[in-house]
Amino acid sequence: MLGIVSKKTLIILGVLVGVVVIFAIGSDQRSSGAEQGGGGQPSAGCTVTVTADVLNVRSAPGTGSAIVGKYNAGARVEASGEVQDGFRELGDGRWASDDFLEPVEGARC
Repeated sequence: MLGIVSKKTLIILGVLVGVVVIFAIGSDQRSSGAEQGGGGQPSAGCTVTVTADVLNVRSAPGTGSAIVGKYNAGARVEASGEVQDGFRELGDGRWASDDFLEPVEGARC
């Protein structure tokens, strides 16, 4: 019985460590993406708030485009006024679903 408990404990610990590592790597990517402020040419005064739990940032407008970053709920992001196929441009090669972006009060988007 002791051998089975040890194996279960090791498996559980391994899974927990894996989850922590994945979360840490993901939060580093989200932080650096937010610090870049979109990286393109967002229009002045168009700041939006992310309303999804986690919002994928894509390389082009469309769900089939590659994911190039992520934002967590509540993140404030500079964006452009351009919307194509339901995706708002956040910068060069950075698009996110406009359904999950809410302009902040007073934003000119």
